Amino acid sequence: MADQKKLVAEITSMDEDFTQWYTDVCIKADLIAYSHIKGFMVIKPYGYALWENMRDILDRRFKATGVQNVYMPLLIPESLLQKEGELVNGFAPEVAWVTAGGTEPLTERLAVRPTSETVFSDFYKDDVHSYRDLPRLYNQWCSVVRWEKETRPFLRSREFLWQEGHTIHATREEAEQRTQQMLNVYADFLAEDMAIPTIKGQKTDKEKFAGAESTYTVEALMHDGRALQSGTSHFFGQKFSKAYDITFTDRNNTLQYVWQTSWGATTRMIGAMIMVHGDNRGLVIPPHVAPVQVDIIPIQQRKEGVLEAARHMADVLSGFRVKVDDSDKSPGFKFAEQEMRGIPLRIEIGPRDIEAGTCVLVRRDTLEKTETPISGIENTVAEILDTMQKQMLEKARNHMEDLTFEAKTTEDFYRHFQSGRHGFVKAMWCGDPACEEKIKADLGVTSRCIPFEQEQISGTCVCCGKPAKKMVYWANAY
Repeated sequence: MADQKKLVAEITSMDEDFTQWYTDVCIKADLIAYSHIKGFMVIKPYGYALWENMRDILDRRFKATGVQNVYMPLLIPESLLQKEGELVNGFAPEVAWVTAGGTEPLTERLAVRPTSETVFSDFYKDDVHSYRDLPRLYNQWCSVVRWEKETRPFLRSREFLWQEGHTIHATREEAEQRTQQMLNVYADFLAEDMAIPTIKGQKTDKEKFAGAESTYTVEALMHDGRALQSGTSHFFGQKFSKAYDITFTDRNNTLQYVWQTSWGATTRMIGAMIMVHGDNRGLVIPPHVAPVQVDIIPIQQRKEGVLEAARHMADVLSGFRVKVDDSDKSPGFKFAEQEMRGIPLRIEIGPRDIEAGTCVLVRRDTLEKTETPISGIENTVAEILDTMQKQMLEKARNHMEDLTFEAKTTEDFYRHFQSGRHGFVKAMWCGDPACEEKIKADLGVTSRCIPFEQEQISGTCVCCGKPAKKMVYWANAY
C-alpha cells in the first residue's frame, strides 16, 4: 500500500488548507493543467469528459423545454456593446479588446465575448417581425473571456466554458415564467445529477446581473462552509429590446417590444462538485456525470485467465462507462489512482475470486468493500451506483443543513462570522443596500439570495435594527 499512501500524501489535507487541497486535487486528479497565459487553464481529457457529461445532460434538459441551440459571433463591436449602458458599465473592467486584424489596426475595437446579450439582441431585431415568430428559445454552448484579477481552476478563470440561454417572448408573464423555469432546471440538474443541494432565491439589486430587472440564483454550500453561486437566470424585461429596437406586431396589429430573459451555468459547477463531495483521497464524482463509472482492476493480472476475466466482465458491464486498468502498475497504485480520480465503483478480481466465482466491489464515497457473485454483476452494479447517487445527495443535504444557522440579532450575526465560522446564516434585512455594503466591509460577507421560501427570523434588520422586509441567506463565498 506504499504507492497508495504516497499518492494521497501529495494532496494537502482539506482540514489544513482547503484552498490548497482544492488546487492539489484539480492537478493530481488530472482535470487541468496551467497554461503559459496567466489566468487561462488547459482542461485535460478527464476534466473535459466530465464537462461533456454535464453538458449533455443539461442540453437534454434544456431541449425538453423547447430550447434550440445556436451559435453567435465571438467578437462584439464596441458600438454594439454600448447600446445598453448598464451592461457595458458592469463588464467594462473585465472586457478583453481586439484592436488589430493581422497588421492593420481596426477602425473600431472589438470586444471578446464576455456575455452575448448584445449579439443576440442585434440578431433578434432583424429575425422577429410578428407574434407568430415568438417565442424564440435559443441557447449557445461556448466560451467567454473576462479579465479576472484573481483566478482559480474552474471557479474563476479568464476564459471559461458555459452555456447561455437567451429567449424573447410576447408577454411579460411568459418571460417571467421562462426565467423561473430555467432556474428550476438548474436546481433539478444539480440535485439529481450532481448530488448538490441548493437554495433557490432572488439576488438583491446590489448583486443582480448588470442590465437585469431581476436575477434568480441557485446557491450551493461547499464542504468548508463557503457558498458558491451555481447557476443564474435573469429577467430583463424590455431593457434590451428597447435599446436594440426588438419589436413585433401583436395580434391587434400593434407594434410591441419583446420581453427578454437570459440564463447561464459554467464549468464552475465542476468546482462545486469537487468542493462538495471530495475528500482527502481526491475526487468523489456522482455516478450520473462520472467519465468512468466502474474501474475493473485485475489482481495478479499476469496469471492465466485474470485479464480475460476482467475484460469479459467489462463486456458484461457495457451498459456502464467502464474501463479495465491493465496498466503495468501495482494494485496499490491503481487503487489510489481510482480513488484520486473519483471513479464511483472499483471492482477487484484475481485468481482466488475467479475460482470462487466472486469479486470485490469498493464504493468510492464510503470506501465500503463488498464481496459479491460475478453472476448477475450488472444488476449489482446498477443498484450500487443508484444508491450511491442518492446517498451522496443526502449526505450533502445533511451537511448544508448542519451548516445553516439563524441570527436574530446584530450581535449574533457578527459573532458568528467574526469567530471564523462559515456556513449559511439566515437573517433579516431592511432592504437598504447600505446595510449590505456595511456587512461586506465589516465581515467580508455577502447576501447570497432572498429565498423563495421566506421565514420570519425576527422583526428587525440584522445590520441597522430598522424594520425588516426580507429574510436573506448570508455567507462567505467563492
